[in-house]
Amino acid sequence: MVVNDLAAGWREFHIARELRDRYQFDASLFAATGNVVLADVTAARIFAERMNVDRDSSRAVRPGEIGAMGLIDEISHLMFRRYRQQVAPALLHDALGWLAADLGPALVETVLERFCEHFPPVAVYRGASSPQAYLAGASAGEAHREAALEELLMLWLANQNPAFRRFGELFDDGVLDHDTGYRQLIASLLRFLGGMPAMPQGTGAAGATGAGGIIAVLRAPALAAPDSLEAQVRYIAERWGFALDAPLVTRLLSGMDVIKEEGRAFIARGPGGGPAHSADLPLPEFGGVAAETEQFSPDRDWMPRLVLLAKNAFVWLDQLGRQYGRPITRLDQIPDAELDTLAARGFTGLWLIGLWQRSRASQRIKQIMGNPDAVASA
Repeated sequence: MVVNDLAAGWREFHIARELRDRYQFDASLFAATGNVVLADVTAARIFAERMNVDRDSSRAVRPGEIGAMGLIDEISHLMFRRYRQQVAPALLHDALGWLAADLGPALVETVLERFCEHFPPVAVYRGASSPQAYLAGASAGEAHREAALEELLMLWLANQNPAFRRFGELFDDGVLDHDTGYRQLIASLLRFLGGMPAMPQGTGAAGATGAGGIIAVLRAPALAAPDSLEAQVRYIAERWGFALDAPLVTRLLSGMDVIKEEGRAFIARGPGGGPAHSADLPLPEFGGVAAETEQFSPDRDWMPRLVLLAKNAFVWLDQLGRQYGRPITRLDQIPDAELDTLAARGFTGLWLIGLWQRSRASQRIKQIMGNPDAVASA
């Protein structure tokens, strides 16, 4: 069985209200639940740019890291929901009952209400609903109290992940720990999950033991690679990949590529082999440029009367091949009739773009920036 993308394809995680206010994130980045929505690398880049406005280069946030955290959180949701589908569809409902019996309804309600205040869904953030009213409602057949409990668990998992700590300001649970019985609730929830069956066979994590099986599964990437988001994403792709749908696996692989490319761009070594500071890096010199003389072609009488048409050679040859039903990959294969047609339309010159050797690096950069079908630039 393949995990369905229940999060509608988004990379998502909760952001504290204070940080939403501080960084003035675009409202379009947030789903109704209050989770930040990173649909692609471009969205992650916009998110990172907002965080980097007042940061120096040593503290700069990279889009690949933001996207990796979103992927890890999204897939954690997917694995948890698959566990619920296969093992205990009423898991969250039963968990709330357990917590109320163990800790008292008042403590449970206080924790959930504070969670909705500090990590608010959109309706609460905009003041359209109080935390109490939100928790009393439901969306798409799912009670908001149950959804909030799942998000609370994911928040705890994020704070347990050492590789997330550099971004801890976004989802720091310290305020909940200080104001409420959050730690008691989490401890009780872990005891409840500890009494549940292990993850079913065929998930890539079957038979996990420890804190109830499912918690061991969800913590496995962070425990296997505590200091590397890239390694955690790779762990998920290798161990759980066959249980995920193809588009999500593709995004996992792309996420690893983005982080790797960002690392190449950011890493510079100083004299001792460690990270370089700006003072360690050599400055470029352009002393010989001033001595160069400009070299332009001489003016000709036809130039002022030129009617120039620009054609992207790569695109034009492909279009002509489709039009004539045969491969056209070289300039000498262009039918004379096409040139006659251009001349008849009044064009006296043709500017062909992209004739030089193409750069594979440019193609990779375009793909990283969110265009998977990009071709290399000349």
